[in-house]
Order: sequence, then C-alpha cells, then structure tokens
Amino acid sequence: MIMLFTGNAFAASYAPSSVKMELKQVSRHAWYVQGEAGVATDNEGFISNAGVVITDDGVVVFDALGTPSLAYKLLQEIRKLTDKPIKRVIVSHYHADHIYGLQVFKEEGAEIYAPSGASDYLASPAAEERIEERRFSLSPWVNEKTRIVPPDHYLDKGFSFTMGGVKMTVSVVGAAHSDGDLTLYVEGDRVLFSGDIIFEGRVAFLGDADTKHWLNTLQRMETDGLAVLVPGHGPVADQPNQSITQTRRYLSFLRDTMKVAVDELQSFDEVYAATDWSEFENLPAFKEANRRNAYQVFLSIEREALANN
Repeated sequence: MIMLFTGNAFAASYAPSSVKMELKQVSRHAWYVQGEAGVATDNEGFISNAGVVITDDGVVVFDALGTPSLAYKLLQEIRKLTDKPIKRVIVSHYHADHIYGLQVFKEEGAEIYAPSGASDYLASPAAEERIEERRFSLSPWVNEKTRIVPPDHYLDKGFSFTMGGVKMTVSVVGAAHSDGDLTLYVEGDRVLFSGDIIFEGRVAFLGDADTKHWLNTLQRMETDGLAVLVPGHGPVADQPNQSITQTRRYLSFLRDTMKVAVDELQSFDEVYAATDWSEFENLPAFKEANRRNAYQVFLSIEREALANN
C-alpha cells in the first residue's frame, strides 16, 4: 500500500537535499538506498548505504546516512511504502557517514542499537572534531543543529528478535573496520546488511580498522547460504561470496605486502612504490584511499611485530 508522507515537526531543521535517492527492494521485506562512490564530502555526503526492513508491525532501519537531510529524505522514501512506526535503528558502526542522520529517526521514536565499541569513539576527541569539520565541509546539510546521537543500547554480543513475523539476527563482529562493528541478517529473506565489513565494487576505507580481525571475520563469512548481501558502500551483491572475496583479497594483499616490508625492515615509501597495485587500481576510491590504507596496515603490522617480541 502506498502511503503519503505528511512531514514532521522537525523538517524545517533539515536543509533540502538535491541528491537522487531511491529505495530498492531486494527481498520480500528488505530495501536499501545506495550512496555514490566517492569521498566523505561528495554527493552532499551521500556516499554510504542504508537498509530498511518493513514488517506488519514496524520498520527497522540499518544505518542512518551521513547528514540529517539525507536521513529525512530516506524517511520520506519509507513513508511512500508504509505508515508503520520506525521502531529500531541498527547502527553498523559509529563513523560519520553512517550516523549523522540518527537524530531524524530518534525524533520518530526509534530505539538505537550499536556495538559496544561505539562508546570508545563517542568518548574520544575525534567525535567532536569530525562533526566540527563536517559542519564546514558539508554545510548546510551538517550544521549547528546537527548532533551526535548516542545509542540507547550498546551490544557486547548479538541477539535475535522477531518483528511482525520477520526474524532478524544482529551479530556483533567486534573491532574490525572500526572500534566496533555489527551486521543485520533478515532470516527468512536470507539478506545480510554488512555495514562496512564489505565494500562492493570499490576500495575499502580502513580508517583505524583492526585488519587482522577484519580479515578473520571475512574468512568466516565466505559460506553459501546468503541470497543477497547489502554492503556499507556500493551496489547490492546478488553473488555474496564474490563480494566478500573481493574485500578479503584486498585486505590479504595489503597485509601480506606490508608484512614482508616490516620483516625486511623496508621503509613504507620504498615498498609502496615497488608494489604492483594493478589488481585494485581501477576500482573506485583507489586513488583517494589506497595509500592511506597501506600506511595504516604498515603501522599496524609494526605494532603487531613489537607486541609479539
């Protein structure tokens, strides 16, 4: 049934967004919107994905996009499909491009769930520094009225719940891509919302990731059984193992290459210049992310080596 969106009292707080956004259905109950490939401030900040699960009893949103304006636009799209309440927002991790829209859904009465590692980010200077930077680089869509919304529930372990007859499972991955990561699996539909554990069709952004743990997680995920995988960035994957493998191969390549450099006491600049990046260099975001990713892995392997001595 198509529902008309009637707006809410907070709409005036959100600068209008001109980006194209469309909810795409991937299964009986699951939809998603896809951000464009690019860096954080491209496309009015719409560079990440968000998921929506619509049931007879309410709506679950997975991630909240990178500005309140984008989240409000997503809410309008949801209201074209259902008038059921937004009951829960499952946040894959606390990075700016996934959380600045949370205030929109909080104002709708949703409960917010996030991995326990999010508390480390919220307590760090980086949280305030990032939003101040975004108020400059993403103005007017991030502005003085934009706030960081903490979760109502921090999750140390996963759980399952049923809403409107639809069973969903939240799995806590731990510190992989960020200080804390989780996924949402829609059981009957066999749809996995992976957050930034998986990047489809582009180079992953590693940030402060624990790539060793991330890689182990991906190796466990390479199993048959998923019908659809919705990544944190990029198009939906109807061949989930292929998407998992692409991200795993990239992380493996970085770690193997940088480990050799650390073991042989090579400088980062030396090994980076000598590395054949041809397998990945034509992927979107390679130019923007790869050197930074490689340096992060180089430093983390140095720390791992010191810890083992």
